[in-house]
Amino acid sequence: MTLRWRLTLFYTALLALLLTTVGVTTLYLMRSSLIAGLDNELRGTYTQFTSYVQSTRVSDQLSLPLDASRDEPGQVPDSLMLARYQFPNSSLALEQIDVYDRQTLLDSLERARTPGEREALFGTLRALRDASRRSLGVDTGKPITLSEAELAALIRSSGGQLFLNHPVQEPYRPAPTLMRLMVVLTPLSQGLPGQDAPGSLLGSSDGLSIVYVGRSLATVQDTLSKLQNVILLLFVVGLLTAGSGAYVLAGQALQPLRRVQRAAERIGGQTLTERVPVPQTGDEVESLATALNAMLGRLEDSFDAQRRFTSDASHELRTPVTAISGHASYLLRRTNPNEQQQESLRIIQSESERLTNLIASLLQLARSDSGALVLTREPIFAPLFLTEITRELAPLAQAQHTTLSTTGQDVTFEGDPDRLKQVLINLVSNALKAGAQTVTLDSRLVDRPATGVPTVRLSVQDDGPGIPQGQLERLFDRFYRLEDSRSRDQGGAGLGLSIARGIVDAHGGRIWLESEVGRGTTAFVDLPVGNVPVLDEDDVP
Repeated sequence: MTLRWRLTLFYTALLALLLTTVGVTTLYLMRSSLIAGLDNELRGTYTQFTSYVQSTRVSDQLSLPLDASRDEPGQVPDSLMLARYQFPNSSLALEQIDVYDRQTLLDSLERARTPGEREALFGTLRALRDASRRSLGVDTGKPITLSEAELAALIRSSGGQLFLNHPVQEPYRPAPTLMRLMVVLTPLSQGLPGQDAPGSLLGSSDGLSIVYVGRSLATVQDTLSKLQNVILLLFVVGLLTAGSGAYVLAGQALQPLRRVQRAAERIGGQTLTERVPVPQTGDEVESLATALNAMLGRLEDSFDAQRRFTSDASHELRTPVTAISGHASYLLRRTNPNEQQQESLRIIQSESERLTNLIASLLQLARSDSGALVLTREPIFAPLFLTEITRELAPLAQAQHTTLSTTGQDVTFEGDPDRLKQVLINLVSNALKAGAQTVTLDSRLVDRPATGVPTVRLSVQDDGPGIPQGQLERLFDRFYRLEDSRSRDQGGAGLGLSIARGIVDAHGGRIWLESEVGRGTTAFVDLPVGNVPVLDEDDVP
């Protein structure tokens, strides 16, 4: 994955985390605010309801449906109608447990330690609550009920208050409604202060009562749902916008770095004089480009020193080696050495010739490295070119009982015939040295859509012992030689393939080897076709 995409994903993920945190926090705060507001409304309704109950005789009628407790047919009691109009949006209930006061109830709960004792206590409370329950806006068949844990929490609460989210079955509704429920354990009496309300449920005593005040959570849930949808929409739009913006900005920020990269990729051993562009950005990219240019300068100096040394040493060695070879030849021709002296002189002459070839190879490599390798380009007709090479190497192949042949298409391309002949002769010679019994030279046009440049492919295929995969690329290193059967010529210096690569590179081509141990080796040379004239049949000899 590219740095641009990594930066885009990083900043998008960071924004996603931030938006998620903000969204969750916003929903939490909004819910807390709405619930707090609803709780305040419940407290207000509770105050109004308890005041209403204490000042009226409505508690006897709270459990009756609107069409039930009537003084006359078609007439609803005034106190009940007033209660419904007074609290139209609330569900209310009242339960009396006047046999206990708060401290006695708390002590009884603390003493009930065994399951049986707790069951007896809560059973008594349940019977008292069921017998005295009065409700308004609650289905009498499915009253509000508290679990034992909730009732115990209510008794133990310091203020005698408990807020719950609880399903409440309203009259004439098919399913329960989730409500915010305020449950209060409080002393409650009916009637005006100092007076008894005849026929009232509570009389004049201040016994404990449980008051339920409920309000639907539908509005809160609807508000939170809409807010959640808005946050989700902002989340998606924000991520898409931020991701696109981060991708564009990362691309702009990395553009100077890409220019430096492209320039650095163009610089090779023959183009060390070039430098990467230094963007005037005042940041790390500018520092990197400056450091790369300084490094290229040091490499150029080092390569120049190496090339000069190779060239100078080759020139200086050529004269004494030529002299040694000449004197050895003179002694062999003009004197009468004995057999042992003749063998020594022939060894001197052979090694002199080997040194001469090595010096010539080093000079050619030095010229190739410095870009001074001169090419004489001209049209080359591949079949004739390959046939000429096989004719030249035929005596060597016959001496080893090796069959040389040429195949392929009639392809014309542009190149230096002498230099390319040197490349192919080296490849065929390597195959012969490896002991191949069949060597085939081939030429054909290949399609390389990646470059868009018409390409001719020359290949040399043999049936020799093959080369291990790990050594194929190393064969192009200078002075590298195999230690197996392909290295029969112990006089070789290991420079042939290095020189071949230099020549192919100068043509703008590519050379590589493919091999399988025991199956043989194929050397490929891809070259651009170049500007060649269209040949007629009369132009081909």
